[in-house]
Amino acid sequence: MRLTMYTDFSLRVLLYIGIKGKNELSTVQEISDAYGISKNHLTKVAHELGKHGLIETVRGRGGGIRLNLEPSDINIGEVVRKTEDDFHLVECFNCELNKCVITPACRLKGVLHEALAAYFKVLDSYTLADFVENNDGLRAILFNESVQNTSVDKSITLEDTPL
Repeated sequence: MRLTMYTDFSLRVLLYIGIKGKNELSTVQEISDAYGISKNHLTKVAHELGKHGLIETVRGRGGGIRLNLEPSDINIGEVVRKTEDDFHLVECFNCELNKCVITPACRLKGVLHEALAAYFKVLDSYTLADFVENNDGLRAILFNESVQNTSVDKSITLEDTPL
């Protein structure tokens, strides 16, 4: 399973404004600068996040974007569902376009459905708060702050993931 860049950028925007604080405004330009990604892409992402009610946009001079909900009310699984086009892991997941001749007897489809459900079960168990609260390391990176005694994140990396 691979998330689109759109979903990746959506999660990054939420992380940025979440770590900044619910009441603080951020501009798309500053988020673009912090991540080194296209302002145009982030503008589209911010617009859609606003349409989904996840962020609030403030227009005009001194405007920007901020969280519309508490970080604990923003479920990561829901964000991924809202920002991805589909979850057709294989052709047979798309009933309209499926031309796979083994679909009626294939047992793999059920296993892949089970794997997708497990994937979402994990994502659904996290909120934005899990990633932004007490995260001085992320704050230091995004806002170029020096942090004393910042612990290194020991989460699983791509190198740890079996292929």
